[in-house]
Amino acid sequence: MTAWWRNAAIYQVYVRSFADGNGDGIGDLIGVRDRLPYLAGLGVDAIWLTPFYTSPMADFGYDVADYRDVDPLFGTLADAKALIDEAHGHGLRVIVDVVPNHTSSAHPWFQQALRGERRDRYIFRDEPNDWESIFGGPAWTQVEDGQWYLHLFDPSQPDLDWDSAEVRGEFESILRFWLDLGVDGFRVDVAHGMVKPAGLPDVGHGNQATMVGREPVPFFDNDGVHEIHRAWRRVLDSYPGERIGVAEAWAPTPERLARYVRPDELHQAFNFHYLFAPWEAAELRTVIDSSLATAGSVGAPTTWVLSNHDVKRHVTRHGSLARARAAALLTLALPGSAYLYNGEELGLPEVLDLPAELCQDPQRLRDPDSGRDGCRVPLPWTREGGWDEPWLPIPEAWGELSVQAQQGVPGSTLELYRQALHLRRDLDFERDDALVWHDSPEGTLIFSRTLSEGTFVCAVNLTATPVDFGVEGRLLLASDVPGAADSTAWWKVK
Repeated sequence: MTAWWRNAAIYQVYVRSFADGNGDGIGDLIGVRDRLPYLAGLGVDAIWLTPFYTSPMADFGYDVADYRDVDPLFGTLADAKALIDEAHGHGLRVIVDVVPNHTSSAHPWFQQALRGERRDRYIFRDEPNDWESIFGGPAWTQVEDGQWYLHLFDPSQPDLDWDSAEVRGEFESILRFWLDLGVDGFRVDVAHGMVKPAGLPDVGHGNQATMVGREPVPFFDNDGVHEIHRAWRRVLDSYPGERIGVAEAWAPTPERLARYVRPDELHQAFNFHYLFAPWEAAELRTVIDSSLATAGSVGAPTTWVLSNHDVKRHVTRHGSLARARAAALLTLALPGSAYLYNGEELGLPEVLDLPAELCQDPQRLRDPDSGRDGCRVPLPWTREGGWDEPWLPIPEAWGELSVQAQQGVPGSTLELYRQALHLRRDLDFERDDALVWHDSPEGTLIFSRTLSEGTFVCAVNLTATPVDFGVEGRLLLASDVPGAADSTAWWKVK
């Protein structure tokens, strides 16, 4: 029997923007619990929750002050336990974030370090090197006694020293705490960056970044991280029910990314090479082939993702809703596991005109155009929004993109996703890691996958001109008229 995670559809819940259960304008765990029937009905297999731990919220929860408790903004530990149990009752698995590269500066360990005690848990030096923070400016901040501490992100997020046995032991204990509470796995934040280059050498301006697609990303990817992930895999394997680890690992090549999902390491790694691929047939095919080959070389499934809480929504990146719908069907047709970002099933675009005074993302310090607030605007549940004074304003035009406006409407993006997810689950593919490409007109893609009975065919037109694919079979689903410009269609052929 195939392990559940090898072909799962996993829905990312950005907790503060998903659903508000207590009316304070910020999403919370009660709100997620209230919407579990919606998520189960959508047809996903699991949900991934962004951090809800105790935090000063300098980076929206990715600055953790207590890894074993829930921030009052989001609820209580009892709410988390109830959410996990109720999700399981709906047939949904639950994955939570773990943030091991850094803590909050409010964490008791760092407060102790500021008093000059136990600084070995963090990276303190008498002199800083030339590293730059991902959020802009130096990656070092000086404390009162003259030493400097490293923070690859915000100064309120001091980096842990993973050479410390105490740090390693503490995080294994944190994993066990949440596994004992019933979670089904972890998304590992900055999985590539926990181990720093030996000696912390100067790197020269800009050399901390590599390119994934056309995007510069922070990069260390030292081999030492793999020892940590192997230790975590042993923890996961000691629990029943196939608990999983998912790496947020920025790697320069698919080959380097595959190292994170070798049989004794984590189960999945996000495929950012696919996320940043342009809407162009030849480049997409190259990325798909490379992704399948490299993940397959270590026996792992490939993952596919179009949007998340750190990048512009793909409706905007790809340039139209038509392309986004077509990209969704292409993604859900590929072998492996698919990750969906909350709101993409509604066809939400990036919000590009948020008033500057409302934007709160610390990444905007680096570049006003790189802020992530625009992809974190709360979801519209009703035509009126469904929120009381949401923490970021919901555009009035989103009323017609709301769940209320699209629910049950044939052809709506919400119903397209629902149909695709249910079909994807019901189709009996012979293998979860194989496809066959077929000749097709320039600017298009056609591939097939073998079913237990018959053949599944996916045809994508990435051009502005209609194409007759000539597929003879039963049409299962299409993002538009089959063969239309910027469209994808699924068939079953005998």
